[in-house]
Amino acid sequence: MTTTTPDVPLLAPATTKDETPLMTKVADATSKGPGKYVVWLIAAFWTIPTLGLLISSFRPEDDIKSTGWWTWFTEPGNVTFENYSTVLQDKVGGRPFSEFFWNTVQIAIPGAIIPITIAAFAAYALSWMNFKGRDALSVFIVALMVVPLQMCLIPLLRFFSSDFFPEALDGVPSIWIAHAIFGMPLAIFLLKNFIGSLPREVIEAARVDGASHMSIFVRIVMPLSVPALASLAIFQFLWVWNDYLVAKVFGGGAANQPMTWALIDMVGNRGNEWQLLTAGAFIAMVVPLIVFLSLQRYFVRGLLAGSVKG
Repeated sequence: MTTTTPDVPLLAPATTKDETPLMTKVADATSKGPGKYVVWLIAAFWTIPTLGLLISSFRPEDDIKSTGWWTWFTEPGNVTFENYSTVLQDKVGGRPFSEFFWNTVQIAIPGAIIPITIAAFAAYALSWMNFKGRDALSVFIVALMVVPLQMCLIPLLRFFSSDFFPEALDGVPSIWIAHAIFGMPLAIFLLKNFIGSLPREVIEAARVDGASHMSIFVRIVMPLSVPALASLAIFQFLWVWNDYLVAKVFGGGAANQPMTWALIDMVGNRGNEWQLLTAGAFIAMVVPLIVFLSLQRYFVRGLLAGSVKG
């Protein structure tokens, strides 16, 4: 004897939460419809001044003072490298401009690495280590972000001039310390948001296996935090590279000053020599452009990482 089962309509598959990555949604929104043209328009507005500066830096003095940079497209063969050779060999404040370039490199690289390194350790401690006063310390660090930099210059300068501060750290090392102090609150805040959003199961599994906090930080947290660290490195490096005020206050004489100091001196003494100013300005721009373009794949991922959970 056979039995038949009544026809039961199949249920539609249960709808699940849209798990499309946020970066994919952003990319789709900007690559379709009018958003694509807006992005290209913004990119053009950003690129055209940079292109004009680059072309002007290669034009002879007579051309740059008589015609606009866009006329170069009608005479593309009229190019000279004399502007760059003159700028690099020219003495600003008694020193060649190339020396200020290396001063900027010596200031910017440690000035970006030191605060990010310390902030990464602090962000891990505030996210995954339980200790008394952790929440109050987190609130205090966030509160430091609203303190204007200018209010801290005189107290910090007095501390650097006191007997408590080692004389061996005067000059460029004092600029590193100042940049680390001013950049650390934001760095800790951003990295804490990212590191705190890492899967708890991964951290707990490592603890069950007997891993120490240092092993978890080095082998798990740091590799997973590369996008956030790279995007923060871009911000910190560009800020230190383009800084003038902090280096001027804590650097002392011209021997420790960056290119921004030299460019301002050139504007005062050679304000009518546009061919030299454009060449010097592009020399100051080329390294940040290389850094940004080489790390741009991490930039958006680092900005969006940790903004949502789940």
